[in-house]
Amino acid sequence: MTSNPSRKLINDIEALLATSARLFASEGCLREVAILANAEYSIVWCREEFYQNIYHLYLQVPDCLYSQIYDDIEGCENLILEKARILLKPYPDDDLAYLSISPILSADEEWREKSKNWVTGKGVNNQGRVRSDNIPSRTVDGLLFRSQNEVLFYKALKSLGVSFAPLPVFIRGGEKYRRIEPDFVIVKNGVVLVVEVDGDTVHNETPAEAHDRTTMLAHEGVHIERIRASECQTPDQAVACAKRMLQVIDKIKSSR
Repeated sequence: MTSNPSRKLINDIEALLATSARLFASEGCLREVAILANAEYSIVWCREEFYQNIYHLYLQVPDCLYSQIYDDIEGCENLILEKARILLKPYPDDDLAYLSISPILSADEEWREKSKNWVTGKGVNNQGRVRSDNIPSRTVDGLLFRSQNEVLFYKALKSLGVSFAPLPVFIRGGEKYRRIEPDFVIVKNGVVLVVEVDGDTVHNETPAEAHDRTTMLAHEGVHIERIRASECQTPDQAVACAKRMLQVIDKIKSSR
């Protein structure tokens, strides 16, 4: 061994992380998939030990995601490290001894003013930020989304001038407490329509599970529509899909 180790593992780290994400997805581990999919990474060679190159891996994630996994950050690190080390079997000369997850360091020109606004309550939203099995890890206009398909649908609805709420929190109290976060709620002409975006990498529930999750709203007269993520892969597709949802609302209104 020398102090100039082979760069094979370093060169293959992107593939290692991608394969880890696919394995986590097949196991339904959405939290870990969200971390890997949104992380900036660096891998550092540290030392030689027992004829092996010892590496440390650093993952930096958006702060909105970090705040949701903070309570179990060590558990996240251990799970991802364990998965990555399984994939190191073809690298007998290398070992990954340490993995760290931390927020991405970033600062825009208005960060001080934004911080002051937050202190005074400006810009506070009611979107769910609690830790869950389906983490919303993307941020647009200060709002949270779980996938790029949802972001495109959000921008499409915004362009159409309709009133809507992305990823709002609904709670039913009492003995049978429920808390759900539908993807979108559209309000138009006295009609309330919930739109769920299905079929992307973060929505892996069965139709029965999806139905059960929205039952508390359906029983109150809220209309539920489901669209496929494949229908919102481009801005034009998302606009067409959003217009179709508004047509659904018009049909519901006219049938009353």
